[in-house]
Amino acid sequence: MRIVFVTGMSGAGKRTALKVFEDAGYYCVDNLPIPLVMKFVELAVSGANGQNSNETKNGASGKGGITNIAMGVDVRSGESVGDLEAVLDAMTGMNYKYEILFLEAEDEVLVKRYKETRRNHPLAGVNRIMEGIAKEREEISFLKKHADYIIDTTTLLARELKQEIEKIFVDDEKFNNLVVTILSFGFKYGIPEDADLVFDVRFLPNPYYIDELRPMTGKDSTIREYVMGSPQAGIFLDKLTDMIEFLIPNYIIEGKNRLVIAIGCTGGKHRSVTLAGELYSRLSGHDYGLKIEHRDIDLDAKIKK
Repeated sequence: MRIVFVTGMSGAGKRTALKVFEDAGYYCVDNLPIPLVMKFVELAVSGANGQNSNETKNGASGKGGITNIAMGVDVRSGESVGDLEAVLDAMTGMNYKYEILFLEAEDEVLVKRYKETRRNHPLAGVNRIMEGIAKEREEISFLKKHADYIIDTTTLLARELKQEIEKIFVDDEKFNNLVVTILSFGFKYGIPEDADLVFDVRFLPNPYYIDELRPMTGKDSTIREYVMGSPQAGIFLDKLTDMIEFLIPNYIIEGKNRLVIAIGCTGGKHRSVTLAGELYSRLSGHDYGLKIEHRDIDLDAKIKK
């Protein structure tokens, strides 16, 4: 039996996650009182063991029996959420194997999600949402330290979160907590606030000054060939790839779960898009999650309209 605790920050996607588990055949329970967690696990495990015995004896298919469970736990349990640490220790002592999935997101994104749903944070009360978020981070910090999987949903769509969970708990693929986003942007629109590493490729020849190339983007083969035709582009890409491949394993060791690599040119349409795409291709196939985004690729056209 696979026992999974689904936890993390309120607003980070726990309900979405539990729906994914339910669709995958897990028996799901949300907001179970902490004092009842151990009892529920014991009943589920004993039921599964009895089912397995019947299967061995009678050859039954066991359809309808509980084979895996996912439990949503968070600060809605009140002060007793702190008691979960003792419950987890007890489960370890009884040789119950469990996994913890911790869903994370940036404070600003959590605030935005709460405002969109017009709901209040469970710990905010009459105070600001940010105060509730800060209090929650402190109260569940022990769960993040014990987590087997940390998924940052700051930039994830619901379907992308679904894919990540299915990789781990359905397809049993190897999972690293780090998700790398390669982001192209235009300096004239500002440096991305969430960027961890920023690289400037404005030293490369600019297709903007060639009339027939100006309407195209770095997604077009003609632009890619033009930009990468510069010797400096190949040298830069080799050095950048070498540095990133050195940094990422060390970020993983340090527990970093999200890395945004921003590559910028003047307008974010030609050179940065090309180099971001080339870097994405070189980093593909590794164990960590990898995404590519082009923040400003269409902004020039929109502004002209």
